[in-house]
Amino acid sequence: MTDQLQRFIFDNTDIRGEITRLENSYQETISHHNYPEVVTHLLGEFLAAATLLSATLKFDGTLTLQARSEGEIPLIMAEASSDHKLRAIAREADAASSHDFTQLLANGQLIITIDPKQGQRYQGIVALEGNNLSECLEAYFLQSEQLSTRVWLASNGQQAVGMMLQELPASEAITAEQRQQHWQHITKLAETLTAEELLSLPFDQLLYRLYHQEQVRLFEPDIMAFQCSCSETRTLNALRTLGKEELDRILAETGTIDINCEFCHQHYRFDRAAISDLFDTTLH
Repeated sequence: MTDQLQRFIFDNTDIRGEITRLENSYQETISHHNYPEVVTHLLGEFLAAATLLSATLKFDGTLTLQARSEGEIPLIMAEASSDHKLRAIAREADAASSHDFTQLLANGQLIITIDPKQGQRYQGIVALEGNNLSECLEAYFLQSEQLSTRVWLASNGQQAVGMMLQELPASEAITAEQRQQHWQHITKLAETLTAEELLSLPFDQLLYRLYHQEQVRLFEPDIMAFQCSCSETRTLNALRTLGKEELDRILAETGTIDINCEFCHQHYRFDRAAISDLFDTTLH
């Protein structure tokens, strides 16, 4: 099955939607790790959520959805790029077992980072005060973006899915009263959606089930795929920040510097000659 992100809008309203289903990219993400079941499921929700949010990117760059907490999962994050590439990871969560979101991410913060290839980096941070990731995202948009937003997420270890509804900036053709009525109507219908339906129904059937009496316009879907952004060049650039003296000390002890990417487990090994060339290149 091809992983997709499908955009849709409701004609004659100020409401847009996104729906995504991820299977291959989700499986590729978790195959590199031996996560507990609760982490696997939550990581799927983060991956689906990052995919939905990436639809707002109007430039080349990445969007990262991250949570840091004092709970059973100290860090969990998912990243989606403007060219529809995904990756995700959880750290120090091998003992996580609770099915309670508030315990998994106790006293946590939700951090959304937008990092364009050209331009200024933006980061929004809110407290994790919802009972699930959907509620936390809705609170984020209300506080940070002041956009009415609803999010539905589900994950079962095999696939990760999500749907988002969001109000667009007000148009002159629609009154404030009509705008409110449209939003209440569209979201009330969406609230009848079950996790099982979200996981099992094809996009067109799901949207027909919810909105067969509405004028829904579908756009060409974007194809999503797992791809780690690590590379030998990026790894060397990261090592360079440690400084030549520290790297020489490590080389004296171990003979080589070995790095494993946390996302994809790609292994990089650098010997003394490679580190010497790194700083010789820097000098020029």
